[in-house]
Amino acid sequence: MKTDELREKYLSFFETKGHTRRPSDVLVPTWDPSVLFTPAGMNQFKDHFLGRVTLDFTRATTCQKCLRTGDIDNVGRTAYHHTFFEMLGNFSFGDYFKEDAIHWAWEFLTDKKWLGIKPEQLSVTVYKDDDEAANIWHDKIGLPFSRIERLDEDENFWPASAPSQGPDGVCGPCSEIYYIPDDGKKVEIWNLVFTQFNRVGDPPNNLEPLPSKNIDTGMGLERTAATLQGVSTNYHIDILRPIVEAAGEICSVKYEPESDNGRRLRRITDHIRACTMAVHENVYPGANKEKYVIRRLLRRAVLDGHQMGMHHAFAYQLVDKIVEMMKVPYPDLQDSVTRVKQVIKSEEENFLHSLDDGIARSEKIFSSMRSSSRTVVSGDEAAELYQTYGFPPELFEQVAIEHGFTFDWSGYKQAMEEFGERSGGGQVELFGTGPIESLKNSVRSTQFVGYDADTTEVTIKGIVTAAEEGETSQLVDDWNHTGSEHELIVVLNKTPFYGESGGQVGDVGRIYSDDFEFIVTDTQKDSDLFLHVGYLAKGTITTEATAKAEVDTSRRAAIKRAHSATHILHHALQKTLGSHAQQQGSKVEDDLLRFDFTNMEPIPLDQLTTIESDVNAKVTDGGTVKWETVPLAKARELGAMMLFGEKYPDPVRMVTMGDFSRELCGGTHLTDTKQVEAFEVISEESVSAGVRRIIALTGEKAKEYRAKVDQTLSDMAAKLECDVTAVPEAVKTLVGYVRDLKKAVNGSGKAPETPGNAKSSKTAGVDYFHRKEMLKESARLLNAPLFEAAQRVETMFAEVEKLKHQLAEREKSGTLSADDLLAKATQVGDVSVVVTEVPGANANLMRQLIDQVRKTTDSSAVMLFAAADEGKVTIVAGISKSLTDKGKKAGEWVKEPASIVGGSGGGRPDLAQAGGKDAAQIPAAMAKAEELAQSLFA
Repeated sequence: MKTDELREKYLSFFETKGHTRRPSDVLVPTWDPSVLFTPAGMNQFKDHFLGRVTLDFTRATTCQKCLRTGDIDNVGRTAYHHTFFEMLGNFSFGDYFKEDAIHWAWEFLTDKKWLGIKPEQLSVTVYKDDDEAANIWHDKIGLPFSRIERLDEDENFWPASAPSQGPDGVCGPCSEIYYIPDDGKKVEIWNLVFTQFNRVGDPPNNLEPLPSKNIDTGMGLERTAATLQGVSTNYHIDILRPIVEAAGEICSVKYEPESDNGRRLRRITDHIRACTMAVHENVYPGANKEKYVIRRLLRRAVLDGHQMGMHHAFAYQLVDKIVEMMKVPYPDLQDSVTRVKQVIKSEEENFLHSLDDGIARSEKIFSSMRSSSRTVVSGDEAAELYQTYGFPPELFEQVAIEHGFTFDWSGYKQAMEEFGERSGGGQVELFGTGPIESLKNSVRSTQFVGYDADTTEVTIKGIVTAAEEGETSQLVDDWNHTGSEHELIVVLNKTPFYGESGGQVGDVGRIYSDDFEFIVTDTQKDSDLFLHVGYLAKGTITTEATAKAEVDTSRRAAIKRAHSATHILHHALQKTLGSHAQQQGSKVEDDLLRFDFTNMEPIPLDQLTTIESDVNAKVTDGGTVKWETVPLAKARELGAMMLFGEKYPDPVRMVTMGDFSRELCGGTHLTDTKQVEAFEVISEESVSAGVRRIIALTGEKAKEYRAKVDQTLSDMAAKLECDVTAVPEAVKTLVGYVRDLKKAVNGSGKAPETPGNAKSSKTAGVDYFHRKEMLKESARLLNAPLFEAAQRVETMFAEVEKLKHQLAEREKSGTLSADDLLAKATQVGDVSVVVTEVPGANANLMRQLIDQVRKTTDSSAVMLFAAADEGKVTIVAGISKSLTDKGKKAGEWVKEPASIVGGSGGGRPDLAQAGGKDAAQIPAAMAKAEELAQSLFA
């Protein structure tokens, strides 16, 4: 039986038993903080199991995309381990229980209409105390007790060992079904979980029966397919063996299952399949959490290829074969092949740059370990290799294993904590607890009426005190205003407030009655519950009290402008860049939006201009914005934009703008694109490999931005005494003039001529976009923030005057002769001592003057001082050869004067230089130099 046939048979079978077929949840459920990746079929039904949602169905069946890394080291080594896999499941939410679950499992496995497995090739396990399940298997199914094994809680309870070790919460015994092939090695293919208890505290008597009992089963698709196809490993089934063979062809290695390269090819197959599925859902390799896992998997695959002689990017070539094998259940994979390959190739190439160096350095560590008879790679060594050279610890471990060494993970983690680094992310408990969870059980959901209303009459259904230092969150019946603003969370029966989701921030406003006023500072969502976060401004708020909820409509309108603009921008990006430019994420605030999208390169200026112009054209021309709730299938037929990796309900809300945009979206929107008013791109930048970000303004903020652009450009034109069209040219001239002045002051160039005013090359006015580009170019030349460019011009004019003065002083110093300096000399014995200041001089000029003096006299000691910008001081001291022959040193002479001006220095015996930072102390330093000369040179 082909794998695709098995998947379809399973889902069809349970549909005949009254189950609703549900699509696979996404691989990365970003809304669920308890997991990085979906690990099992039951995850999307957690609130169904707990009775926290209104049930549209009580029976469901799915084939769920899953990813687990707990057994990652066994991937490719054993017959059945994977990171990415598919889990078939059937679920009951307070409907049927053990007898039906067991009967249907047996029917599906043994009936010739379905799988047709011989009954004698099946055996089961049950929890040691679960007589009910054991008796059903024996009395109703007819299995002999010899094929019913009772196991302890670590094997046949979910969560494992829950009765004795916890956690508290829903749990239950399970029954595992095994296939017994001809060689007698049992293979687990199906696990039936009977969630019938609530664990409370420590044993004994800590398992309380649940009022509503549930069924959660999981059948491994790949493992069952291997059983039906009679192959010894999952990697040889019809949807995986071709990928393994393709990996061998790409790496120019023949696939031999028992060889080391066979293991590597299987691991490459698994890891790149996982990466393909994740990148398709817009989860790119990165430094944190789920992104780090994908990076880790890809790098392990690249290392396997490297060890087979692949020193260039290769893994990305496997994507085509993976998509070919997976396109029946997941046809949308075909829409992202190019993007997925680009992302994987880019990450491969980046890693390969550091891989060879990392392996070479690890080899040195192994050599040292052999010489000292060590067998464990220390955590400090691994942390150093990662911190300094970017060689990931999991790859270091893999290379170490290849060399027969073990790896100290605890030592590595401790070393990384000392470095202050964290890679990846942890997981929290699967089912949350606390007052919000209690409200989910009692209130279940909040009716959202915000699409049609900004205000509505409401009933207070829950009040939670937010946790502060030393406190815990509590569910309270009432709360009295005492003058402090303690944060509260208020839950209502219905609300006009939008809860933050889909990139749109939560609404603010107030909830009030004659008895109280509650200020809402944020609105969040937890499942179907809306959480109104804020503080009580006056009065007493009480549960079950009636009140009025009122959204801040001006802020809501600004958010609508920004959100509707993201849809228009999405269309413009795809029109200009191509269909690959799909949304990766967004953040929508009041008249401010951040839009992340797929693109491998920065957007050229001309294309960014086109995109911004296209958006503004759609705003100017106007277009009706409307939304409707339609079946998900119909939305697909209509060509609605759907984001890979996004979880959509069915039916779904579809937002249409004019005749150019149709997207699935739950956010609030305008009724006409004209209402966006204005659209301004502020920046386009990189977020990560293959992901770019546009930040833009709408409405009032866009108008304010435009006004600031024009004002800043006008201010610059006035300061530069030129037309606005000539500002960039004038700025370029000014920057060049300042540069040349600095060179002249430093003695490395001649004094530049004062430039004339820049002239405009255009007489007609220019449009706003080009004015903005002129300002951006001018700010870039000035190395200044956009709206500080005019101030920077003024600062540069002041700098010009200062440099001119310094240049004049330098030129004045440059006319000094040896005779001029010796005229200021004092005699110490037969030594002519000159200590003086030479304003504007640089170190080079000061050395030249000292050389002139030493050529003029047989015995001299000269120390020159000069002050520069910001109080900086330069000191140069030189003595004649007659003095160095006597053991005298210029460095000894300059040391104390330098310390007086807050500096230090040194040099050759005949010439020393020092610097300082306190020009006000130059007179004192000169006095000290004169004093020291009396003792040093007498």
